[in-house]
Amino acid sequence: MKIGVFAKTYSGISPTEVLTKVHKAGYESVAYNMVCSNLSSLPLDVTDDVIEDLMISSLATTVEIDSLSATYNMIHLSKQVRDNGLASLLSLAKVANLIGCNLITLCTGTRCQTNQWHGHPDNNSQQAWDELVSEMRKAIQIAEQYNIYLGIEPELSNVINSATKAKQLIEQLDSDRVRIIFDPANLFEQVTLAEQHHIIEESFNLLEPYIIQAHAKDRNADGSFGVTGKGILDYDFYIRMLINSGFQGDLIAHGFSEQDGQFVQDFLRKKVIQAGQ
Repeated sequence: MKIGVFAKTYSGISPTEVLTKVHKAGYESVAYNMVCSNLSSLPLDVTDDVIEDLMISSLATTVEIDSLSATYNMIHLSKQVRDNGLASLLSLAKVANLIGCNLITLCTGTRCQTNQWHGHPDNNSQQAWDELVSEMRKAIQIAEQYNIYLGIEPELSNVINSATKAKQLIEQLDSDRVRIIFDPANLFEQVTLAEQHHIIEESFNLLEPYIIQAHAKDRNADGSFGVTGKGILDYDFYIRMLINSGFQGDLIAHGFSEQDGQFVQDFLRKKVIQAGQ
């Protein structure tokens, strides 16, 4: 199991600058965001020079590009926002194909119009569901064209806010292009340890066949997000579950500052070794 990190955790406007810091902290891979190449998070065009720079930097630092971010609000009320997001997905799919990365990560969207990670009561409506299915079918056509996978992540503030809904969506879409990003910290807020274990285990059992990437974030006791390894998420339980299942993907850390990067890498490395890998 490789231990990786969100590339944008580290400051810099070039992949060499960012990936050098990632490598120095001991991470082996990244979930890459094009802001690290001095572009927008959702570029409509990525030049050959930018792609070459990313490939050379990855090879030079030995940091693998495990995934590319194409997160946009897939059920935004503005058709222009959705169309621009889909156009960027197409652009990033071409990049992924060229650099040998097979995973692009998405956001299943929210009716909140100002922040794609904020919840809204209408996220649970049939209309929101139907619009997500429609948008996902368009994304799947792109994934099939470029032979990549689309990673969706159960997230309390989005339409897919549970493991049950994630599995329902996968079954309805009936496409082998759709995979799961598993982040247990996105499945609960304030819970007891027993409740946490139950939620994680039940969700993992539902989604295990589809998990392509795992995330390492954390929650504080008050329900807010915290630094990985300093919160209440039981990482012994979580990592043991990943390893015992035969999970072969990368464990990608995020949700903390650059200054905490070394601590998080050391913490996760220790937990993986203690779990027997």
